[in-house]
Amino acid sequence: MTMPHVPITTELILGGQKSGKSRRAELVARDWLAQSDEHRAVLIATGQAWDDEMRERIARHRRDRAERVPGLQTIEEPHDVAAAVSQHSTAQTLVVVDCLTLWLTHWTMPMGLEDMNLEQKQALALDWKAQVAMFLEVIRQPPGPVVLVGNEIGLGVIPIGREVRAFVDALGTLNQQVAQVCPRVTLMAAGLPLTLKEPRS
Repeated sequence: MTMPHVPITTELILGGQKSGKSRRAELVARDWLAQSDEHRAVLIATGQAWDDEMRERIARHRRDRAERVPGLQTIEEPHDVAAAVSQHSTAQTLVVVDCLTLWLTHWTMPMGLEDMNLEQKQALALDWKAQVAMFLEVIRQPPGPVVLVGNEIGLGVIPIGREVRAFVDALGTLNQQVAQVCPRVTLMAAGLPLTLKEPRS
């Protein structure tokens, strides 16, 4: 995949599984690093290894990133993504968040959710709402570019199960909120980018 020479700005990259969304984010980071010796790039990884398959997947992603973009530093932060972006974002630093979908998963479907009572679940929902508000404020006018990766999972049939339907709805809402804030929004399919939104000239 090659990147056209476009000004680097805050961007939301959406797509399905293996659509090329993470690869595009890496290419944006690579181009940013190539522009100046003073530039830095930081990846905020939201994934957590709950089983052997996920541990291997995360390890493989680390190896692949290290080969493709050696200068991309990785920070693991599955919960307080707003604080992580705020901490690492500077005028000389591009921040990649990969991905918003797993971040939502950790908040809305955490381990032990089935053992929580109604009051605890309601408190968790309020905490998530506050997290999103802080996140949107942080990415609205960051010091440097921020590239956000997320899944588009609402293109298929309506899923069976109340919890799954609620998650699809929550992710769709999050994607819409983030897209409103980001100057550029790109949809990836089969490794090809489709521009949904461009910065105003």
